[in-house]
Amino acid sequence: MCVFPEQQQLRFSSKVRVDRHSVMDHTHESAVLRKLFVVGILVNVWMMRGLSAAESFSTGPKKPCNESRLQWEVEVCGEGFKRDMAHIDPQNRCNLTHFISEYHLFTLCTETKAHDVHCYWPNPLVEGFIINIHKHFFSNCSMDHVEWVDPPENTLTALILVPVFLTMAMIALVVWCSKRSDNMA
Repeated sequence: MCVFPEQQQLRFSSKVRVDRHSVMDHTHESAVLRKLFVVGILVNVWMMRGLSAAESFSTGPKKPCNESRLQWEVEVCGEGFKRDMAHIDPQNRCNLTHFISEYHLFTLCTETKAHDVHCYWPNPLVEGFIINIHKHFFSNCSMDHVEWVDPPENTLTALILVPVFLTMAMIALVVWCSKRSDNMA
């Protein structure tokens, strides 16, 4: 068979083109992986520094927390909560469904006031105030001593054996699939 030099060159260049294409794909994949790695590092650094999106792009310095004003503002929230709780029957104070909206408004108020005076929330001052509110309104709500009981033996046996058998089945499936793929190769 007679092969002209032009045909031989054409065959060679098509092989090179395939090789270049695979090299370009590999280069593109590694560039994407490098970019993802860099983005991952940056996200990790931002999370470790504890910055939110608003704080990381702010132009001015952050103002210091005004704790004395926060104390006053939280007490205002507490007075509002006390007024709201006065409408709740003391017999129902241990049932959260009766005062959940009042409690939500109270916590929302403390959070908003803390941010208004440039303090983080929760902080020790707000936590101490909330604990005092709990002592005042919910001190009689402690539950009686709860006795933990083991489930019946049938339930306990099922709770133990089901994961054990599932684990063994998964191991058998992996071994079977790997042997099957070895036989096909």
